Amino acid sequence: MEQMDNSLRKQVLAEIDALAPQLFAIARHIYDHPEIKFEEFEAMRVLSSALEEAGFQVKRGVAGLPTAFVARAEGQLSGPTIGLLGEYDALPEIGHGCGHHLVGTIALGASLALRKVLSQLAGQVVYCGTPAEEMAGGGKITMAEAGVFDGLDAAMLVHPSDRTVVESCSLCGGRVIFTFRGKSAHAAVAPHLGINALDAVLLTYNNINALRQHLRPDVRIHGVITQGGGAYNVVPDLAEAIFSVRAADYAYRQETLQKVIRCAEAGALATGATLSMDVSPTFKEMRTNFTLARAFAAHCAEFDLEVEPADRSRLGGTDMGNVSHAVPAIHPFVAIVPRGVQEHTPEFAAVTITEEAMMRMIIAAKLMALTALDFLTQPELRTQVKQEFEAEQA
Repeated sequence: MEQMDNSLRKQVLAEIDALAPQLFAIARHIYDHPEIKFEEFEAMRVLSSALEEAGFQVKRGVAGLPTAFVARAEGQLSGPTIGLLGEYDALPEIGHGCGHHLVGTIALGASLALRKVLSQLAGQVVYCGTPAEEMAGGGKITMAEAGVFDGLDAAMLVHPSDRTVVESCSLCGGRVIFTFRGKSAHAAVAPHLGINALDAVLLTYNNINALRQHLRPDVRIHGVITQGGGAYNVVPDLAEAIFSVRAADYAYRQETLQKVIRCAEAGALATGATLSMDVSPTFKEMRTNFTLARAFAAHCAEFDLEVEPADRSRLGGTDMGNVSHAVPAIHPFVAIVPRGVQEHTPEFAAVTITEEAMMRMIIAAKLMALTALDFLTQPELRTQVKQEFEAEQA
């Protein structure tokens, strides 16, 4: 068995090396054609076509999302199913400042390489094309709710970073838009006839600032006023603010969200404005499957990558958290850009397309493929992964 695993490993690594020029071209193409949430038609086309040409069975538009897709390849015998997740949405103005052109291509390289050896294995490899991770889109949330991931025995997504972290974590969160409607009036002649919607927003801000003192230290609430009126001498009849509400776990985040909503309701009550709100899907906290993460980390050592502990001072949010609540999952970060270059910046976008970053993308694809191969060929590993997941769910 060990000899067979070693042979499969060599085949997978050689295949990724052979695929490198194609992977470079695809990553560059997605980078040059940035598409924001739910508009990633070109990225979906390029990625899904490459999988289809390699023999994957592709279904596009899954979960009612036009830019989501699933590509499936089966071995000769029934067995475990590993899901390799790709992202490919960009940010407004910045483009691929989060490196999702690499995320999608890393999973593509791993999937194509595993497809070459599936005839020697039992099981399935499933590439899940997941749109709209940015801008509170939550593509994976919709896909999880539709049961897209339910057939997976484990799932992985590999993300570029300035450091390598395999036991990743994230905050649970989402955004809420508060819209207040009042009544306009001349601010000097008849202010008593108006209802000031901007005052309702300002009271909401002040209420939230007072609330912060009585929340756990892991909570993050931040926002902006997007509308506040036009003419300075007219009582604003429309005002709007957007807030992000995050916490370390789902239960406390939902409790905090209700408190934030009451802050807005108080602002409306005090001013007489009417309140409407738009609450985004909730990005659940990431539950790393540490058994699978350790398997990934072992391969990092083979490529001289120093694995660092999770830095809880640098927590954001990801809809991969929702996947991790549905199936055992990992979301490792791999050092692809220079140390100190931060995500969601033009600088990050620029360095992800360099020759060095492309070579590190190939290493990341190898790490993903080898960990998937471990999962498909090692029953004991699968048992431990499942047991840990079930204990977490209890």
